[in-house]
Amino acid sequence: MLIALEGIDGAGKGTQARLLVEWLRERGYRVHLTGEPTSGEIGRLLRRMLVSGGLLSRTEALLFAADRSEHLREIERRLAAGEVVVTDRYVYSSLAYQSASGLELEWVRQINSFAPEAELVLYLDLPPQVALERLGGRRRDRYERVEFLERVRRAYLELAKGENFELIDASRGVEEVHAEVVRVVSRRLEGR
Repeated sequence: MLIALEGIDGAGKGTQARLLVEWLRERGYRVHLTGEPTSGEIGRLLRRMLVSGGLLSRTEALLFAADRSEHLREIERRLAAGEVVVTDRYVYSSLAYQSASGLELEWVRQINSFAPEAELVLYLDLPPQVALERLGGRRRDRYERVEFLERVRRAYLELAKGENFELIDASRGVEEVHAEVVRVVSRRLEGR
C-alpha cells in the first residue's frame, strides 16, 4: 500500500509520516518511509534550486518529474516486497505547487502520468499564515509566501475531492492529528 502525506510546508507532514510509520510497525507491518524531493542527485539539486531560485517553473516541474521517476524504482521495489510505503510528498505536490506557479494543471499531470496513484492520500490542511508561523525563522524557499501558499492550498482542496484523498485538519495538536491519521489508515487497511 502506498500512502502519501500532502500539504503545504508547516502542515506537519514529516512529523505525521514518522508517527504513522511507528504506529504501523508496532502493529507488525513492514514499512518504508520516504519522501520528495528525494536525497538522490536530482532531489539534492532541486532542494538547492528552491532556495536560490532561478529556474523557470516549467524546468522545475520537469526536474520534480525526473526525481519522481527515479524515486518510483524504490517505491515499486518496496511495494513488490510487501511493504507499506509512506511518502512525505508525492505527485500531488507537483500538481498543487506547479499549477499554483501558473503552469497548466493538465500539462503537469501529463509529465507525471507514469506515477501511479497512491492508494491513500492524507491531505493535512492548514491555513498558510499558521503554517508560516509554525516554520518560524527558518530559511524559507520561494514557495513560502502567504499569497502563493493560498493558491497552493486552493489547488490541494480541489485535488482533495478525489476518492483516494482524506482531508485532515492540521491546525490541531500533533496527537490529535495523529489520532485522525490512525483512524483513517486503520479504516483503509481493514477495507483491503
